[in-house]
Amino acid sequence: MQKARTIQKAASGDGGARATEAARPLVQVLADSSGKLSGVCAILEEKFTVAGERLDADAKLAQLPDAIVVRAELRDVDTIAAIKKRAGKFAKARKRIFLLEHASHVGVSQAYALGATLVLPGPVNRIQLLAALSDPRDDAAAAPAGATQPDNAVETAATAIASMFMSVTLGQPLDVDGTREAGRQIADRITQHGLSEWLTTVRRHHEGTYQHCLLVTGVAIDFGLSLGVGRADLERLYTAAMFHDIGKARIPLAILDKPGRLDPEERAMIETHPAAGYDFLKGHDKISPEILDAVRHHHEYLDGSGYPDALCAENIGDIVRILTISDIFAALIEHRHYKPTMPRNEAYNILCGMNGKLEKALVNSFKQVALTR
Repeated sequence: MQKARTIQKAASGDGGARATEAARPLVQVLADSSGKLSGVCAILEEKFTVAGERLDADAKLAQLPDAIVVRAELRDVDTIAAIKKRAGKFAKARKRIFLLEHASHVGVSQAYALGATLVLPGPVNRIQLLAALSDPRDDAAAAPAGATQPDNAVETAATAIASMFMSVTLGQPLDVDGTREAGRQIADRITQHGLSEWLTTVRRHHEGTYQHCLLVTGVAIDFGLSLGVGRADLERLYTAAMFHDIGKARIPLAILDKPGRLDPEERAMIETHPAAGYDFLKGHDKISPEILDAVRHHHEYLDGSGYPDALCAENIGDIVRILTISDIFAALIEHRHYKPTMPRNEAYNILCGMNGKLEKALVNSFKQVALTR
């Protein structure tokens, strides 16, 4: 393991070695075997200063890395325990990427519960990994003023979503109160610091379905605040937003995270998620009828062209109408490593062009959320 020893020397406080790498971000790689460790380190060495450690060894890295990459089997309790032992320093790294060999909702949920900011399932893809890392320090430089608030609300919400997906996958009890509390923390965060700060922070920390749920919740909260909805309605709105895509836990990851266009069969599978989420939640006494309605109908349109029930305007409630606009907007402005992020003004123009599908007065009111807040 000569390569690993060289890597450790560069990160352990050797002033000369570190000085020559000053322009390169430090990435720590953690793995549960020497083979996995050397494979990931070999990919990253061309662009980063790399510190590699096996999870079954004592933690040695003294300085805080810019990013952490973990490649390990999360079905092993000793591996999970080793990751948790490093939780203090782990949580301080801006990017925490987990590489999972086995693509499953349980594995992805476990990774996020352990603090991942991005999960890449399947064989290690060099291009994808390097793109996901980019320069871990660029995000801070690109963030707008005021976007350096603590990320407790993000981590609490991501953990709640991970718990939610794991409950669906494993048939475990659902923590409704924890999910609602996470939504409340997001509402407090946005009330204090605004939507733009939330969007920047979430994009920096998460990708895929988890990012989407966090973005939708933030957008829906800001929309509700701009409309002046009451406290009880705001709570219903952010709880519905947190739960709205819970049915995606029933969709295979290969379809859910597919970067290209879905074929008709895959699209039909995706369109089962509102009803699947509704079916899972309807037996919980802490889930109100309004939230169940929003989970089932957030893809319905006023002209009856939505799914799963092809509802028309008179049958679509106010919370659903607000959530639908928030959901579409959030999907348009999501950050994906394989495509540019759509500017907010372009996303709003798309909403304006959905004539007959969305309530025009609400779309007009949404302008201040989309463009100025």
